[in-house]
Amino acid sequence: MKEIDFKGAVQYHYDKFPPKKIDLNIFIHELLGATSALARYDQVLKNMHNNEILLAPLRNQEAVISSRMEGTISTMDEILRYQADETSDSSSTSSYREDVLETLLYQRSLVNAQKAIQDGYTISSSTIKKIHQQLLSFGRGANKSPGQFKSEQNYLADRSRKKILFTPISPERLDEGLERLFNYLNNSDDLPLVKTALMHLEFEALHPFNDGNGRIGRMLITLFLWSNGLISAPHFYISEYFEEHKDEYIDTMRSVSLHNNWEDWCKFFFAGIEEQANRNLEIAESISKLYEEMKLVFSTILSSKYCIVALDYVFTNPIFRNNNFTAKSGIPPATAQRFTRTLAENNLIETVEEAAGRKPALYSFEPLMRLVRV
Repeated sequence: MKEIDFKGAVQYHYDKFPPKKIDLNIFIHELLGATSALARYDQVLKNMHNNEILLAPLRNQEAVISSRMEGTISTMDEILRYQADETSDSSSTSSYREDVLETLLYQRSLVNAQKAIQDGYTISSSTIKKIHQQLLSFGRGANKSPGQFKSEQNYLADRSRKKILFTPISPERLDEGLERLFNYLNNSDDLPLVKTALMHLEFEALHPFNDGNGRIGRMLITLFLWSNGLISAPHFYISEYFEEHKDEYIDTMRSVSLHNNWEDWCKFFFAGIEEQANRNLEIAESISKLYEEMKLVFSTILSSKYCIVALDYVFTNPIFRNNNFTAKSGIPPATAQRFTRTLAENNLIETVEEAAGRKPALYSFEPLMRLVRV
């Protein structure tokens, strides 16, 4: 059995956070680009009549991609099918893969973290412990001390080559490191976007938990941007960019500890914010445009005062069991049944599973799924 290789492993940057001085001139172009792109994206959020309904698919998309970065493989369709079965009295969720459940926990942890921030909680040690406890409440992470900080040294490794890439802060100095991080977030006069960049890197370098650090570190970006007013709703997700640039992401973070090179990390991070904001804006505009188009279509073919209720339901639950739509949409059952038939006849929903015995039919609202499927 090949031994683990520690050669070339980078050590945590003890006593160098927060950096005493950062030269903004090195990344001013990327910072301005990120600021502008975020502002344009946020304007779209503000103009949406209900961004919580319309952008819920983006949260599921983030859960799939962020979990995939840690080796948990699932699809958007699997997540939405699980949710459809979970709320359906005649369906079972016991047959779903563990990866699907772990991805769903990410989505729910993020939702609950956003609710906590909305209720006045700040980003703190106790907040991230609660997020972690839910994130690892089931599956492979359930035996890795959910909600508890590490008590033994952990490492970031290239598992395929059994090579250690980075040694985070030691457990003995973790409390001190976290205190410095939260003190910086609460008291520094740095620009909020700069604080976001440094927060993400420092959290990953501290690696305070035995497992789940990457997923929580990416959640914190959304939470911090939102809680500091850079976005007006908690719908900004960057995992897609990090996944596509994973080697550069890791190498640039290691360079901070190795060479005290905070500027290149900020440059990379802000380039990612700009690109992801532009992508998110494009998807958000596409979803919003689809919603407006479907308002007219649903109104025409359904001919009912409940047409917008039906539209909101399929946007919120783009994969759904027929009994849920009938019982929980708020539409009278006979009318809901007619809607289902009409939408299927007009190819607006597709049958994923035919009804069988006590198991109701499963439908997919494909116009939306085609926009958000990953």
